[in-house]
Amino acid sequence: MVNKKNVIIKARNLERIYSNGIIKTYALKKINLDIKEGEFVAIMGPSGSGKSTLLHQLGLLDNPTNGDLLIDDEDVLVLSDKGRTRFRLEKLGYVFQSYNLIPELTALENVYITAMARGVNKKEYIKEAVTILNKVGLGDRINHYPSELSGGQQQRVSIARALVNKPKILFADEPTANLDSDSSQDVINLFRKLNKEIRQTIVMVTHELEEGKKADRIIWIKDGLLDNDKNE
Repeated sequence: MVNKKNVIIKARNLERIYSNGIIKTYALKKINLDIKEGEFVAIMGPSGSGKSTLLHQLGLLDNPTNGDLLIDDEDVLVLSDKGRTRFRLEKLGYVFQSYNLIPELTALENVYITAMARGVNKKEYIKEAVTILNKVGLGDRINHYPSELSGGQQQRVSIARALVNKPKILFADEPTANLDSDSSQDVINLFRKLNKEIRQTIVMVTHELEEGKKADRIIWIKDGLLDNDKNE
């Protein structure tokens, strides 16, 4: 008998409102969604629809104005700033369109820097970094600097860095936006592989339909609202 997947993200009436004191603008309005453990989800919609805003709320990179948010059964909106930082470090990983690698550090050093921040001992964090770099296909590039790597390889380093702490959820915001088509396909295929092999939960924003189709499910958003006509 197959065990049912647990809901790892539960958002209820989530809203993000920007105000200049007179006019309120809803970037997100009444968002209700569940994402299950081990699911690969793509968030899609027109430019300016609120895709990245939604990911930033779910990934604790911004504070929603209203609503409730549970991640891994924890009410994350009541956490202190220090508590949110610790939660992100221990349970969440992030990949952005900009690789955000430190140019003076090798691929290996760029990956294990987040494990160092957790206070993991040196022998263990080096071992974990080497393991994950091998998993993303960069075992022969661990001592290379970012300037010695292609764009696709640099993004793989950033993915390895996001995974080294074994996060519950990997958030990816337009991870292929700066890549050519072949490198983009490699990155999405890597996400699919990680999802299948280690059951990594992935929430990815993309504007490319072909990339979205490789996820288990597409969440469509339009004008800050879930596009229920497409989501049904």
